[in-house]
Amino acid sequence: MTAVLWTIAIVLILVGIAGSFLPALPGLPLIFAGMLLAAWINNFQLIGVPVVVALAVLTVLGVAIDHAAAVLYAQRAGASKQGIIGAALGTIAGLFTGFWGLVFMPLAGAAIGEYLAHRDMLRAGKIGAATWYGLLAAAVLKLAITFTMLGVFIAALLI
Repeated sequence: MTAVLWTIAIVLILVGIAGSFLPALPGLPLIFAGMLLAAWINNFQLIGVPVVVALAVLTVLGVAIDHAAAVLYAQRAGASKQGIIGAALGTIAGLFTGFWGLVFMPLAGAAIGEYLAHRDMLRAGKIGAATWYGLLAAAVLKLAITFTMLGVFIAALLI
C-alpha cells in the first residue's frame, strides 16, 4: 500500500510540475498535494510539519502571484478602473480558452477596458502590454517557486 501512495504522490508532483508550464492545470496546488501525501505516508517523519507549512506558504504565495500579477501590472502602469476590470475579466476568460487565450486574453481585456475608458489607442496598448509583462513576470516567479518547493522537498527527504 505504501508503494501505491508514493506512486500517487510522485504522479501528483509530476503533473503539478507540468501544470507550472501549462495552463488549466493547478500546478502549485498539485505539487503541494503530492508533497503533503508524501509527508503523511511516513507520519511526517521524513518530511516534518515545519517543512509542510513552508511548502503551504510557498503554494499560497505562488497562487496569489499567479492570479494577481496581470491586474497589479496594469494598475502600476496607470490603468483606469475599466482597464483593471478588463485585465481581471480577460484573465478569467483566458482560463477557459486554452493556452493562447490565457496568454493574450488578459492583454486584450486590459486594452479594451482602457480604450473604453479613455478612447486612446496608444494608452490602451500600453496598459495591455503592461498586463502581459505582469503575466510573464508571474510565470517566472511561479517557476521559481516550483523549483524552490522541489528543492525544499528533496532536501527534507535527504536530511
